[in-house]
Amino acid sequence: MRPQDVVILFKIMLLEDAIWFSKDLARSLFLSPTEISFGIKRCQYARLLDSTGHLVARRTFTEFVLYGLPVVFPTQPGAQVRGLPTAHSAPPLHAQIRGEQAYVWPDAEGDEWGAAITPLYPKVPQAAREDAQLYELLALADAVRVGRPRERRLAGELLSELTRLKQV
Repeated sequence: MRPQDVVILFKIMLLEDAIWFSKDLARSLFLSPTEISFGIKRCQYARLLDSTGHLVARRTFTEFVLYGLPVVFPTQPGAQVRGLPTAHSAPPLHAQIRGEQAYVWPDAEGDEWGAAITPLYPKVPQAAREDAQLYELLALADAVRVGRPRERRLAGELLSELTRLKQV
């Protein structure tokens, strides 16, 4: 798996009830159609997508995000930069957690200052600005990647709730 595969799976999960094409997915995630195609194949091989490439194995994927993501794609807060809030600094956790330090994805268009968190791939801030639901899922995934135990627990509960809507 590659980090952008996690984002691809979140987006497919959000689009499951709609008809979509790989080129539309590529455009909305700011990835190339080739990256989408290879990502879908990797996710199918990992049994996180069905053979059609349109249904996410939600339970397996949620478990991967909660327990595998921090190990496979870890990150540490970096320098103070301008960017788009993530982890506990972004919705839906920012209403529940008041952290001493804000976390952001580095982004010239961002209006918040905080410790830099490396996004799963460089275009994550742009994709998140285009889709509020995707933004929430990615921020929760970052809370799992970088958060303290309480933040990780809350993020895990919210992720489980948001991804439980359908089970494959």
